[in-house]
Amino acid sequence: MATLTHQESATAEQLVVTDGARKIFYTIIGAGILILVLGILASIMGWGAEHPATASHVGAAAGVESAGAPHEAGSAIWVKRLLISLWHSNLFFLGISAVGTVFMAINYVAYAGWSVMVKRIAEAFSAWILPGAVIMLVVFLVGRHDIFHWTHDGIMTKGSANYDPIVAGKKGFLTVPFYLIRMVSYLVIWWAFSWKLRKLSLQEDLNGGTQYFHTSVTTAALFLVLYAVTSSMSAWDWVMSVDVHWFSTMFGWYVFASWWVSGIAGITLTAIFLKQNGYLRFLNANHLHDLGKLIFGFSIFWTYVWFAQFMLIWYANLPEEAVYFNQRLGGFNGQYTGIFFFNLVINFVFPFLGLMTRDAKRQMIILKIVCIAVLVGHWSDFYLMIMPGTMKGESGFLIEIGVAAIFLGSFLLLLTRRLSEASLVPVNHPFIDESVHHTT
Repeated sequence: MATLTHQESATAEQLVVTDGARKIFYTIIGAGILILVLGILASIMGWGAEHPATASHVGAAAGVESAGAPHEAGSAIWVKRLLISLWHSNLFFLGISAVGTVFMAINYVAYAGWSVMVKRIAEAFSAWILPGAVIMLVVFLVGRHDIFHWTHDGIMTKGSANYDPIVAGKKGFLTVPFYLIRMVSYLVIWWAFSWKLRKLSLQEDLNGGTQYFHTSVTTAALFLVLYAVTSSMSAWDWVMSVDVHWFSTMFGWYVFASWWVSGIAGITLTAIFLKQNGYLRFLNANHLHDLGKLIFGFSIFWTYVWFAQFMLIWYANLPEEAVYFNQRLGGFNGQYTGIFFFNLVINFVFPFLGLMTRDAKRQMIILKIVCIAVLVGHWSDFYLMIMPGTMKGESGFLIEIGVAAIFLGSFLLLLTRRLSEASLVPVNHPFIDESVHHTT
């Protein structure tokens, strides 16, 4: 990569989204629809599936929690899988979208200059927050009984046939109205601060000066405080309450770590694709090196949280805690055991070995491979968090992959549209020259 001289200064760069790029995004969506249709047909026809009774029997024999709605007829399983897949993929993309704003906010409060070159990419990631919020609300209102056991009628009412004393003990927190209030609060906070920081950034581009930067620092600091609370609470609400009998005090950190490293991988991958298509002229190997260090370090952090949670639950061996891992290690005839270990390999071993050396973090091809692996790996991580507690032994992959592809294509359409609305380089940022001449 060419060495930059200190006489050079950044100039505005405008992304032009070509018809060919849009065609690729629509092709991804179309492929997702095709896979989804095949998955629905496979579910209805029962292709390659064992008899439901057998799966249920095996799950019970493995000592796995079996609370939930009675077994649905085969023709309704695909509807439940579709709703849960929508919840799963939307959670993943919504979390990554918010991480774009978190990344930008952290760099504001740290007065970091190196990251200015990828700042507009982080801003653009928030384009999914609003549509993701709408999808989340609709899916919850339509499919809450399929996703969350605690929403079933009578489950918290003494004397009811569905009464569950453990769930009833949580009724002060797990009620549908309060849940919706919390959900809307999280989403409004994430969207409002993303919108505000984006607006300040665009005004800075138009008018220059440092007042917008200082206002952004104050706004970012407030956002980070609120995000620290809402991200953990959203993890309890949106993911942990799927397994309503189970709990972990580390789970908020675990979900955040998965979102965070996925978001950094997404930002890095986008920067590489833009660079390879002739944009971000001043993005250099030093920027990539720092992004690679973040992916490397937070892959280790995710593994640390994963191990700490697993080790403490394994060591205590309490039934109300161990059931979570019993489902994923051997439960349901071992249906999730393979993905359990795959999860560790792709989310820790692969990025750890792939990015261990300094040179690896500076090579676009290695970073691209690792970033794609991290994104696939953490999508599968959310799959493992959600599917055993909802679908039990009746999950699959076709419907889930089809939905994920539709979300991916849609996300890329919104991301590139947002990127094209302003200069890729925030030329009036106070630290732009520092970023242009960044070295490590």
